Amino acid sequence: MTLLVIGLILWVAAHTFKRTMPDLRAQMGDKGKGLVALVVLLSVVLMVLGYRAADYTHLWDRTGWSTPVNNILMVFALYLTSPGPKKGALLHKMRHPMLTGVVVWVVAHLLVNGDLASLVLFGGLGLWALAEMVIINRAEGPWVPHPKGTVAKDGMFFAISILLVGVIGYIHTFFGLTPFGG
Repeated sequence: MTLLVIGLILWVAAHTFKRTMPDLRAQMGDKGKGLVALVVLLSVVLMVLGYRAADYTHLWDRTGWSTPVNNILMVFALYLTSPGPKKGALLHKMRHPMLTGVVVWVVAHLLVNGDLASLVLFGGLGLWALAEMVIINRAEGPWVPHPKGTVAKDGMFFAISILLVGVIGYIHTFFGLTPFGG
């Protein structure tokens, strides 16, 4: 669990660095981008290793309805993290589609993973996403929505999101997970 928590701390630090310490980040110039990318990569590696190594501590059970709801939520999470909201017509006024997608992803995963390590990992990333929205809002001030795109772009990115849920779900099966039930 220690590696998981260190990974989460590094993730949050790397992602909030630019807005919480803008002067220091600016002094680093382009070299700072590489350092931040390296810290993000290290954080992901630590989160994966820490999550996989954590002892299983049961908190709640997966229910019969949670798996299909998880899969539906994952379609929306992937759509929100795609360029769809910025290029489409339906959500072009949404300020934080990607971070909202992370929150939806978190809820989806907590529906089907009722153990302590999952709560720490997904809950931690969800809290980060919510905090990041607040930090961005304070740093950037009033929001100017993206220009309205087309419903066709929404449809295209939504279809890609459905396809990606299938691909990602299939990849999950190689790790012994059952994202589609069974």
